[in-house]
Amino acid sequence: MSGSSGGTDDAHTIKAGRRTVRISRPGKVLFPDDGITKADLADHYKAVARRAVPQLRDRPLMMERHPDGIGGKPLMQKNAPDHFPEWVRRSEQSKEGGTVTHVVCDDPATLVYLADQATVTVHRWLSREHRPDHPDLIIFDLDPAEGADFEDVRWAAHRVCELWDELKLPARLMTTGSRGLHVIAPLDGGSGFDAVRDFAHLAAERLARQHPDRLTTEQRKADRKGRIYLDVQRNAYAQTAVAPYSVRAKPGAPVATPISRDELDDPGLTAQRWTIATLPDRLAEDDPWAGLSWRGRSVRAARERLEALEESEG
Repeated sequence: MSGSSGGTDDAHTIKAGRRTVRISRPGKVLFPDDGITKADLADHYKAVARRAVPQLRDRPLMMERHPDGIGGKPLMQKNAPDHFPEWVRRSEQSKEGGTVTHVVCDDPATLVYLADQATVTVHRWLSREHRPDHPDLIIFDLDPAEGADFEDVRWAAHRVCELWDELKLPARLMTTGSRGLHVIAPLDGGSGFDAVRDFAHLAAERLARQHPDRLTTEQRKADRKGRIYLDVQRNAYAQTAVAPYSVRAKPGAPVATPISRDELDDPGLTAQRWTIATLPDRLAEDDPWAGLSWRGRSVRAARERLEALEESEG
């Protein structure tokens, strides 16, 4: 797939923003079934940087690295290694019993450099480095049962969006590149993770009560009985979610891709609809998130509206 010259040991450079990033062993195949190389991965991240970097800025990251290709054991790496160049920004954050020094991606060059380090997937925090205990995103992960029709996921996303409308939370949608969809809403950072997670649980439980045959909040897979799982577990300190335009370590190199709400009605929509190979056509179209307000909303106000809905029906 790659147009890079040379074998696995030859260097390859990519101009990304104000820097030129050297890609070592550009011909190393990371996706063996597809022939996708490290250079292809780096080219992808350069191509998406304009849309991806604003969604990463100021957020601690976790790197999902696949130095032996996606068939090998991944490295889920939070700490920035000492050999990373000085221009890759770090952010030290608390963990139980100590601290972790995360990478923060504020520019295209960092995103391309992470690809050079065989970071196939970038996972981001839901809070920013300067207020790590106060998320400015809330995420519902719609997780289908094994073998479920994706129509069920599209239907579930509509139900979450309708509830968000009632609670005055703007819904932002994204395929995960794996199995389901993420429904994301921007928050104002006025509440801590405990309050956000409690609200998310209440909202998910309301949806599951309204649609008990199709939606569930059961964490145990055996108890889900073919229903869509409304996963809100990522709404916690230091938890991460796949970042927009990240590649997933799956055959075909599917990409987590923002979509518009209208696209939920497309019967051809799947979690892996876009891949490294097909995303350039997507990038040539209008950004589905462009023009949407990312002004953060209050969880406290949303919870009050949710409680008022429950009382009016009780």
